[in-house]
Amino acid sequence: MDRHIFLVGMPGSGKSALGRRVAQKLQIPYLDTDVYLTEATGMDTAQLYAAFGEQAFRDAETRLLQKLINATPGIISTGGGVCLREENRQLMHNHGLIVLIDRPIDDIMLDIRAEKRPYLAQKGREEVERIYNERMPIYRSAADVVMDNGNGFHNGLAALEDLVRRFG
Repeated sequence: MDRHIFLVGMPGSGKSALGRRVAQKLQIPYLDTDVYLTEATGMDTAQLYAAFGEQAFRDAETRLLQKLINATPGIISTGGGVCLREENRQLMHNHGLIVLIDRPIDDIMLDIRAEKRPYLAQKGREEVERIYNERMPIYRSAADVVMDNGNGFHNGLAALEDLVRRFG
């Protein structure tokens, strides 16, 4: 691999589950930005959000991206809001391929676990749809490739593996 593969998309779209499995299979580095921030601070993303607020959380994500661009290329699963900042989109574009993991909102709703998705915690379907409709145009405009993850986990794995092999 000669460049990073940045996975972007809504919380619950499959970025972490697919990215981890494909990286393991292809024996390439993998990093999940939310997991990294949790390990670095000793607080999960919901706790970080609550303790320091969204701005500080987003600043930490940007600092992490700045650090990661010099690491050995691999698959990087980004938090759902990483792509919202222009600076982050430019960093990812300049140092890798941005893959939008697109998943139908009905599937996302089935998989949301509020304690692991601070931005979606305690929100009903209407609010999740609002966030989805607000973010999807940003994700789509940033993405170099859009990957459909609406046809089951194994199909998603095969599609992501193919993308990594072709573009990594």
